[in-house]
Amino acid sequence: MDNPILIIGAVLCLIVVVILVLGLGTFAKGGEGSSSRSNKLMQLRLIFQALAVIFIIGAAYFGLGAK
Repeated sequence: MDNPILIIGAVLCLIVVVILVLGLGTFAKGGEGSSSRSNKLMQLRLIFQALAVIFIIGAAYFGLGAK
């Protein structure tokens, strides 16, 4: 687990999961302004998810995780 590429990829995926759970929780809770906040969280999730996918594909393509 000393590979920094693996750690960065795992952290990006974890951030995506945390934002997803927060967004779904906000949406489920309801109330005034929850729809707007949930939408903003889902937009943020989309950005981090794209970053994670680009990073993972880039690492695989350039062989950054290979020893």
